[in-house]
Amino acid sequence: MRTPENAIQQIISSEKNTGLRSIGEKILNQQRITPQEGLLLFEKASLSYAGSLANFVRERLHGDKTYFNRNFHIEPTNVCVFSCAFCAYSRLYANREEGWELSSEQMMDIIRSYDGKPVTEVHIVGGVHPKLNLAFFADLMRKIKAHRPDLHIKGYTAVELDYMFRKAKVSVEEGMKLLHEAGLDSMPGGGAEIFHPEIRQVICADKVDAEGWLAIHRAAHELGMHSNATMLYGHIEKYIHLVDHMERLRQLQDQTHGFNTFIPLKFRNKDNDMSHVPESSVVQDMKLYAVARLYMDNFPHLKAYWPMLGRQNAQLTLAFGVNDLDGTIDDSTKIYSMAGSEEQNPSLTTAQLVSLIRQANREPVERDTLYREIRNYRHVDLSEMEANPLYN
Repeated sequence: MRTPENAIQQIISSEKNTGLRSIGEKILNQQRITPQEGLLLFEKASLSYAGSLANFVRERLHGDKTYFNRNFHIEPTNVCVFSCAFCAYSRLYANREEGWELSSEQMMDIIRSYDGKPVTEVHIVGGVHPKLNLAFFADLMRKIKAHRPDLHIKGYTAVELDYMFRKAKVSVEEGMKLLHEAGLDSMPGGGAEIFHPEIRQVICADKVDAEGWLAIHRAAHELGMHSNATMLYGHIEKYIHLVDHMERLRQLQDQTHGFNTFIPLKFRNKDNDMSHVPESSVVQDMKLYAVARLYMDNFPHLKAYWPMLGRQNAQLTLAFGVNDLDGTIDDSTKIYSMAGSEEQNPSLTTAQLVSLIRQANREPVERDTLYREIRNYRHVDLSEMEANPLYN
């Protein structure tokens, strides 16, 4: 049920902090909040206040609709030339025998295994392997498009692309154009982590910096491609670093309008060099999502990756500004579980995902990568879905 405006007005009027009350009025009037106001929300707003405002914005934009897509992931390799302190997934190139490296034909076998299944997207990301270069991936995408032209390819983080382009000695613009023409349809948002150099120097000093990450996404947008944006939260960063990160993304979105969705990613401390850093609490998680929805006013969608949060906590985010739970995520090489995911078997059937959304009193809507609606599952019988192999 939609939250009426007069109920939000009453919540705002009851707020004792004048700064927070002013922020509430701006949200109600669809006015942009400043970095200082974003910081105030983090520091002073109660979870109920921030959450109420975020839910109001979510429902104003999308009603009860909660999006998902039917997708699968391919991780070409977990071997990586970079050593990020928070990463439990990759294996350094010097220790590459501990990892995996898929050939082009092995990846095409994965693609072919979905023949006849109504998936709409393949998501391709992995480690930065020096032998899997620009030419290799351009050829792979041509093969995928030749086999299944309708399959949307969302691939390669800015970290992967930065390395590919430098190794191939091409400009960002030239590299993006080459990949787009080969079949790359859009980009995921990975590798952003935290943009501020003070934090980036500690957690991922050797990968592409904020300016490089943003330049690659800008180039994609200028080609008419869409992309996503992420933020790794809940480790050594402070509120000011979170606001700085969101502000840089918001400014680029003002210029290009190419981002589809913002995806906060929860830091997990399992099996990495930051295992001594405690993870954020559920309350902190929900506060982060709420502030993100309020601050990222030019991002149409806010996504929670259910494998990283766990199914129940992902449901909870739907009351704190989130309107997208990603997808069915057939994670064949277990990248999520290796990275400390809450879910050890990160895959849901369509029926399970629809049920998950319905349990949160929201309206499940299947989308494609660009958020064009494919089917509304509000009144679809779950038992019929469970009996139909197309939904399992």
